[in-house]
Amino acid sequence: MAFGITKEQLKRWKMKIDAGEIAFLTHYWLDDRFPDATSVTKVGCKDLSKLAIWGAKYGLKEEWIHHRKDGYSHFDLLGPKQLEILTIEDYQDEINKFKLNKKTPF
Repeated sequence: MAFGITKEQLKRWKMKIDAGEIAFLTHYWLDDRFPDATSVTKVGCKDLSKLAIWGAKYGLKEEWIHHRKDGYSHFDLLGPKQLEILTIEDYQDEINKFKLNKKTPF
């Protein structure tokens, strides 16, 4: 279940993807399969080759791309990998907002 984002943030993420950019969207997220995760960062791009090359820089495998028929294919980043990539990509506001560098999520 996703929450903590606005329609405008989702719209901007989709617009960047449609423009062929690598786009980031972080939101709160709860899923019983990942009990330690309280948020997810979706990193998408319309150009799947570009997305795969981007992901390879961080050790992400092409087969981990969540392929979507609507054109908004993306990697899902969770846990330590999420924090690592957001730090390198300079998304400090997201790290702070979602308290990704803290042990307690809220």
